[in-house]
Amino acid sequence: MEDSRIALPIGTTLDRFIKNKQDEFQYATGELSQLLRDIALAGKVVNREINKAGLINIAGAIGSQNIQGEEQQKLDVLANIRFIRALTKGGETCAIVSEEDEDITDLKNEGKYVIAIDPLDGSSNIDVNVSVGTIFSVYRRVTPVGMPIINEDALQKGIEQVAAGYLLYGSSTMLVYTTGHGVNGFTYEPSLGEYFLSHPDMIIPDEGNVYSINEGSYNSFSDEVKEYLNFCRTSNYSARYIGSLVADFHRNLLKGGIYIYPPTAKDPNGKLRLLYECNALAFIIEQAGGFASTGNSRVLEIQPKEFHQRVPLFIGSKKMVEQAESYFKS
Repeated sequence: MEDSRIALPIGTTLDRFIKNKQDEFQYATGELSQLLRDIALAGKVVNREINKAGLINIAGAIGSQNIQGEEQQKLDVLANIRFIRALTKGGETCAIVSEEDEDITDLKNEGKYVIAIDPLDGSSNIDVNVSVGTIFSVYRRVTPVGMPIINEDALQKGIEQVAAGYLLYGSSTMLVYTTGHGVNGFTYEPSLGEYFLSHPDMIIPDEGNVYSINEGSYNSFSDEVKEYLNFCRTSNYSARYIGSLVADFHRNLLKGGIYIYPPTAKDPNGKLRLLYECNALAFIIEQAGGFASTGNSRVLEIQPKEFHQRVPLFIGSKKMVEQAESYFKS
């Protein structure tokens, strides 16, 4: 008798999907397709390093701080190296803004795209075996090819993104991305070394019953945030907070919900970075039918003034974010 598991279709690979969808890109000349493949390849390498972190002593802090003043983990540095190396060799990226580097990195080539990336978000959670992720944004450079890179090549509004996505390293590794034509998710099959389309045309429910926030900081929240949290509690919403941005975002994308990182007394502008965290996730969530706000304005319309600029973030199901906004606008 034939094993039914063998008879199951393998599905669409990432490479085939990108090739089939290439005509949807605003500039369908192949460079963006190759760039997405470069990111996917680096994701495979980082996934391998994460999965063996506990065996070869590459988990834990490295003993230095990044430009954010945060303690760097060994895997932060390693992931940064892997992605920069893959994007450099791919040749389609002309410059990179990374959470781990103070300034923009000019790759001094003929590439047309600028990448803003958090190579390994939530890396401190690796020590306790919690899911972590990579977040990336893709922009077309504004200077002509062949000219030196300038800051304005990277300091673009989120609405100017041509692609954005994230990799989630967890019980399975997933790549979720958009090029402005919906959101699709791919699960990595390590025995074949391929990503397969597992979550086509992802749509977030308009409403949910989950809110994700670090309530340990409740006493330092503004009155507006406290009022919204009280609304969530009286509405019998469930509190679900992993403390790993990509993991919290991914769950709410699939199930419906809102993720909140508000201003606090310690971080009056919020803590998440606009260029390589908030913009990417905002582009994804809007393509999936949700919304992203600072509480007062649409995230994708903010003009960045610096590479590591921070903003508050309310992101998730559209009606839930609008309800949260109402407390700031009342």
